[in-house]
Amino acid sequence: MRLEAAVVSVALVTCVPGSLTAQADYQPSQENLEARTWFQNAKFGLFIHWGIYSVLGSGEWVMEVRRIPAAHYERLAELFNPTEFDAEEWVSLAKSAGMRYVTITAKHHDGFAMFDSELTDWNIVDRTPYGRDVLAELAEACRRHGLKLFLYYSQLDWHHPDYYPRGRTGRSAGRPENGEWGRYIDYMDSQLRELLSKYGEIGGIWFDGMWDRPDADWRLERTYSLIHGLQPQALIGSNHHQVPFPGEDFQMFEKDLPGANTAGFNTTEVSSLPLETAETINGSWGYNLTDDRYKSTADLIRYFVRAAGSNANFLLNVGPMPNGKIQPEFVDRLQAIGRWLARYGESVYGTRGGPIAPGPWGVTTQRDANVYVHVLEWDGPVLALPRLAGHVRSARLLRTGAEIAVEQTETALLISLPPRPVGLVDEIVVVELGG
Repeated sequence: MRLEAAVVSVALVTCVPGSLTAQADYQPSQENLEARTWFQNAKFGLFIHWGIYSVLGSGEWVMEVRRIPAAHYERLAELFNPTEFDAEEWVSLAKSAGMRYVTITAKHHDGFAMFDSELTDWNIVDRTPYGRDVLAELAEACRRHGLKLFLYYSQLDWHHPDYYPRGRTGRSAGRPENGEWGRYIDYMDSQLRELLSKYGEIGGIWFDGMWDRPDADWRLERTYSLIHGLQPQALIGSNHHQVPFPGEDFQMFEKDLPGANTAGFNTTEVSSLPLETAETINGSWGYNLTDDRYKSTADLIRYFVRAAGSNANFLLNVGPMPNGKIQPEFVDRLQAIGRWLARYGESVYGTRGGPIAPGPWGVTTQRDANVYVHVLEWDGPVLALPRLAGHVRSARLLRTGAEIAVEQTETALLISLPPRPVGLVDEIVVVELGG
């Protein structure tokens, strides 16, 4: 992911129309279409930003922000020994939080492979005293618990000598000013082949970093064909902040709901593909020792609900510590969200964005004949919303099951609400249509 304040000028760069080609004739397989439906139903995933940068406790952009030469940065690998890493513990936490998939940084912008890559020794097995393939352990734990594994892969690389010409970042790494771009893309494709061949079925590839060189020849046609050829069901998404290119299977938004651009670099165009929004628990993606800007559980649930009402999944991030543990502030919030989902999960899992547009009051989601009205910011006795198409049979509170009065006029849906309990995050009204 990107450090917003440091690279906002990079983030606002867009590709020149026609400068990129992708998998133009791509026709998703039946397995891929089924995976897209599964993805939309899953609704909630765990994002994990973890690498040798965690040793410095200053986020995943520390190499760039502190202008650390690659030769010095390599010493971090010698200090990375996460003896308390437990894949079972991580996946169990995700499952208890109600998450259905995990997305982990297989390679971030520093180029360090968090897996056993035969293409380079710049990886966790060859360079660290830990010497274990954490990705293999995480893949196995996900299989045991029925969660799908997605792999984040940075196309940007501050370490590889053939990432040349240089992009707008990584210029302080001290690499020789030469290299062969095509050779770097070959390397990237070969690592993707490893990831899609060694770790079982993969849910998808989560690309990032193409914005660093927006006009480069990324050979997306070949890369996307490689991925879909090796694992047709695998979903491809790219954090390029544009409308998806042909060959991509879902659209992602970073720190924004679909259609919004409060972050300053997201497109406001929303495609018909499955959608996902990624957000942090504090202000950082990678482990940051001094970042205590923790969002409350209530705020995270509200964001989750608003994402569902915008027809999007919620990918919630943790940045594990260098010892391999997930810090307690994150654990507490994930477990609290899991308790909320255990009670109210039917209003988000398997739903799509509802028939009433989101507003300051809240959002709607829908599954079959049930419209879930998520009242987030309203404390009056009657909530007036646009009229629903079809006949309203009944309405009830999800938290109690009690029926409540509802009326449809020619122009409005009027929902009578009881007094709102103190501290209630989301009053959910189930409106049943039919007849």
